Amino acid sequence: MPLIPQFDELQKSFLETPYLPIDKRLVLLKKLRVRIVELEQELVDAASKDFGYRTAFDTLLGDILPTVQTLAHIIKKLPKWAKPSNRSVGLSLWPSKVSVNYQPKGVVGIIAPWNYPIQLALVPVLTAIAAGNRVMLKLSEFTPHTNAVIEKIFKDDLQAHCKIILGASDVAAQFSSLPFAHLLFTGSTNVGKLVMASASRNLTPVTLELGGKSPVIITQNADIKKAAQALLFGKMANAGQICVAPDYVFVPKELEHQLIQQLCELYKKHFKDGVEGKNLTSIISDAHYKRLATYLEQAQELGANIIKPLEHNHQQDEEKHRMGLHLVTQVTDEMQLMQDELFGPILPIMSYEKLDSAIDYIKAHHHPLALYILGQDKHAQEYIMKQTISGTVAINDTLVQVTADDAPFGGVGHSGMGHYHGIEGFLTFSHAKNTLVSGSFNPRIVMLLKQSKLIIKLLKWLYIK
Repeated sequence: MPLIPQFDELQKSFLETPYLPIDKRLVLLKKLRVRIVELEQELVDAASKDFGYRTAFDTLLGDILPTVQTLAHIIKKLPKWAKPSNRSVGLSLWPSKVSVNYQPKGVVGIIAPWNYPIQLALVPVLTAIAAGNRVMLKLSEFTPHTNAVIEKIFKDDLQAHCKIILGASDVAAQFSSLPFAHLLFTGSTNVGKLVMASASRNLTPVTLELGGKSPVIITQNADIKKAAQALLFGKMANAGQICVAPDYVFVPKELEHQLIQQLCELYKKHFKDGVEGKNLTSIISDAHYKRLATYLEQAQELGANIIKPLEHNHQQDEEKHRMGLHLVTQVTDEMQLMQDELFGPILPIMSYEKLDSAIDYIKAHHHPLALYILGQDKHAQEYIMKQTISGTVAINDTLVQVTADDAPFGGVGHSGMGHYHGIEGFLTFSHAKNTLVSGSFNPRIVMLLKQSKLIIKLLKWLYIK
């Protein structure tokens, strides 16, 4: 179905009711919550089909539970978020009153990725609807089974508030060229640049949730076993196909061997069946599997050491595009795996003798979406955070910082721009309208009309020191 008629239909609906009352928004959100919960098993099964095999744990923990949790938070907080915010007028505008009113923007466009096809599609939609907008949602062509279930969520009357768009990159290009009131894109930095360029032709404001190479710094006094546990969870959840997955690790030189040993032991314990195990999610497609395999081959040719915790036949399955953990040492920047975001179960490990050398390396590259610090030294934690710039930070943990409902999520520079989640998401999809109200008693107007010297003297006395 052509995109423009669908956009026009939503635009017409919005203009007829440009401010949907809060109680009606809450009714919509509660109906969506019921449908998501009812379709939970279908979503789990569909995601597994799309990936070739995806653990129910990955879909529940990474997709469905965060979506339902976020929805509950929005429903609870929306009445408070939507209230006008009173602001100070100062003596120059007395006796008027100033407030900020939060108005829906219009028709919002959302382009969702394939790696978390439920959460990263629905959470922006739910937030935009909470702000009173209509939504067009472009789903990834790599997740057709999940898309079919999401279409069920927005069936019947909910189609008047969110229309689902399917198709490949050509449809996405048309989609990003529509004159949306706001456009949110989640995906790669390279595609994000194209989306932003297309949106700029309509002066459409954009929120870009991108990625990049999220580093980990292990500090001198770290508990290496606990650090390895956090790393393994962060790297193996969804087979590493996460925008905030740990991408590479800096570890003190004297702790490098111990870290590798712990990672291998933990992997053997938790993923003992390797690519045959039911707790290992597949790589989304043959193309992405071959991309990862090429990284490993090229790195080895250039002198890297690749460590496989299990026997080779348990580490990779090209036919089912499944891949286990690969640790890579002796890496250099000329290797492709140190240039591209990995998005898979490959973990480069670099050692350092001075903390500043690790920090300098991070600062010399694009700002990451996430930065992880593993270790108990509070001075080192504070120093690293002050010396680096990243979209998010997690200390002695990985991944879960993005599930904090009451905190913003977003990148900086090449890892993205703008925020959503929590009140920041509501504000992203709202127009903050400056509203001044003056009553019948307003001597300021008379003085301004007379170009009174008295008012100039008064303002100078108040504001010019």
